[in-house]
Amino acid sequence: MALAIVHILKNECPNCHKGKVFKDKSLFAFGFPKMNDHCSHCHTKFSKEPGYFFGAMYVNYGLNVAQGILTYFMARPFFTEPFDLRIFPIIAFVLVAMTFFNIRLSRLLWIYMFKNYAT
Repeated sequence: MALAIVHILKNECPNCHKGKVFKDKSLFAFGFPKMNDHCSHCHTKFSKEPGYFFGAMYVNYGLNVAQGILTYFMARPFFTEPFDLRIFPIIAFVLVAMTFFNIRLSRLLWIYMFKNYAT
């Protein structure tokens, strides 16, 4: 499990761990991700079927909810009221700042969840 997380953060192919899933070498690149169709090393196809990454939207939603809750609990000690409306812009800023990272991470998590599915 820990090795899978390392491979996900390194943007590596779920099959051979040598090729890259995204054309950008870094998982932290800015902009909408451009994916490779196949692994450059083992030729694993990343998009199995049309609409394959619709499920990654649900993973992305879960990441955003977790980051929003974590941001709330990290920002809460800096305010006197437990539910201060000034926390919402902070949460929104964090979610917008993490958008491109979350897109890449959710797609990688989706690929790794179904890596043995019809290669």
